[in-house]
Amino acid sequence: MRKRARDHGLICGSLPTGPRNAITDVAGVAVGHRTLRDGDFNTGFTAVLPHQGDLFREKVRAGVEVINGFGKSAGLMQLAELGQIETPILLGNTFAVATGIEALVGRALAANPQIGRETGTVNSLVLECNDGFLSDIRARRLRVEDAEAALDAASGGPVEEGAVGAGTGMSAFGFKGGIGTASRLMELDGRSFTLGVLVQANFGNAGDLVLPDGRRPVPPAKRTAQPPERGSVIIIVATDLPLESRQLTRIARRCGAGLARLGAFWGNGSGDIAIAFSTAGRIAHGERADIVPLATLNENRIDLPFRAAAEATQEAVLNAMLAAPETVGRDGNRRASLADCL
Repeated sequence: MRKRARDHGLICGSLPTGPRNAITDVAGVAVGHRTLRDGDFNTGFTAVLPHQGDLFREKVRAGVEVINGFGKSAGLMQLAELGQIETPILLGNTFAVATGIEALVGRALAANPQIGRETGTVNSLVLECNDGFLSDIRARRLRVEDAEAALDAASGGPVEEGAVGAGTGMSAFGFKGGIGTASRLMELDGRSFTLGVLVQANFGNAGDLVLPDGRRPVPPAKRTAQPPERGSVIIIVATDLPLESRQLTRIARRCGAGLARLGAFWGNGSGDIAIAFSTAGRIAHGERADIVPLATLNENRIDLPFRAAAEATQEAVLNAMLAAPETVGRDGNRRASLADCL
């Protein structure tokens, strides 16, 4: 197993981590990957499940922050309007968004025959980054069965990081990027709460990366001309802290602070999106009461999850990069490993 940020002495912030230092430290959250590595293809899907029940029947509160909107994701408009998530979250490449929608809609219809008949439709949530530098994205290799395999593989255990799933063909700061995760613990009212982050890191100009100890590693490719910043990053925040959707949106926004600490400036062609959800207080699809109770965080205490989101985002990106090995992809394009550089 490759070393993570803390194994390199890179500490992001001051809050303690959960036992796995992963998004799955939030009870009930599960992550699964489907990875395709075959010649010019380095791509895949990653699935994040807020809980492992029927999300259409038991939705979770959520918020979304579009830090920079150069992206082709699906489902964000309804998420922003209603503040709810009702399917698993799929991460993939840019041309696989429709494939992800097909997989999520198919599963929801199979589990809920009343969708489109006695009740409304379903809002599938699919997000993307462009892996075209290392993978032949034009071939549209990802299929519905690949998305289903990622969903089937989801578990609440340790999360595989680096060049796996939707991170297989990703790049970050001129190095190999990928999937990374981290978590933070918070004490409120004498109880322990957890906030976890998972990132799909595919952003940042070569030479801009700043490590927590101040070092600025430069990949070998920096010696050649660099294109404008056109990468993307998808950030998924999970917490068991009771929050309403407006608060979750505010917390998602603070993930941008974690990116900025690394040296990112969210370039014009970068699609940088953060989604935050709470596993506390599920929303029943068939709720009959006119008025429902809602427990939520005192707004005067929200600085703590703000800090947790920024710290965990920064560390998750570093974990993604450090777990990813040097990769040679489409047409011989190469990305060096940050771990090898360090």
